Amino acid sequence: MNVGFLLFPKLTQLDLTGPYEVLARAPGAKLHLVWKYPDPVESDRGLQLTPTTTFTDCPQLDILCVPGGPGQVDLMDDQETLDFLRRQAEGAKWVTSVCTGSLILGAAGLLQGYRATSHWASRDQLSLFGAVPDDARVVLDRNRLTGAGVTAGLDFAFQLVGAACDERTAQAIQLALEYEPQPPAWAGTPHHAPADVLEEAKLKMAAFMEKRLAASKRAAARLAPPAEGAAAEPWLT
Repeated sequence: MNVGFLLFPKLTQLDLTGPYEVLARAPGAKLHLVWKYPDPVESDRGLQLTPTTTFTDCPQLDILCVPGGPGQVDLMDDQETLDFLRRQAEGAKWVTSVCTGSLILGAAGLLQGYRATSHWASRDQLSLFGAVPDDARVVLDRNRLTGAGVTAGLDFAFQLVGAACDERTAQAIQLALEYEPQPPAWAGTPHHAPADVLEEAKLKMAAFMEKRLAASKRAAARLAPPAEGAAAEPWLT
């Protein structure tokens, strides 16, 4: 089972490393970190990650996973990356993302007609790509599996293992990792965060969110609209 994570500059490493830790324990899984070049890539917080393969050498993936992070904005205009995702999606059994990786899938035209999620601050942008935004932590629609912001990648990964392997395997991995969250405060979504904390977060993100929205609009404008009455892309097997 070939599992490939898109690696790119300024990604949020936990979007990738959380699911990687879970999927690396799935029976028969062979994991790939894929980028254009073999040189190390730096995350948005300075962690260096090294690709294991390139777009050219990457085998056909059974599971394609796209993480998010600030570097996602540049990829919205990166046709080489978007073309790679389209090629892999044609043969992949599962096309997946964590956080704003779903916007990259959207820019590649891979979420038209699908329910999907993303980080709470960017989820509404999915509609620009013909997707149906869903505020669930993990959203499954046929073979599209998307996780919400950052830490949702763990929940996402356990659901993916349950679907790609079986529920017992997912439970065994969860036990091995002792994954039973008990946060000190329930403030992880706009529904639970104190109003002043939420407003401060929005203010800090405002300038970057304008840049992200502009990138999403440019990418959406390049996509051909789906034919009227056309069904969503069929489940790839």
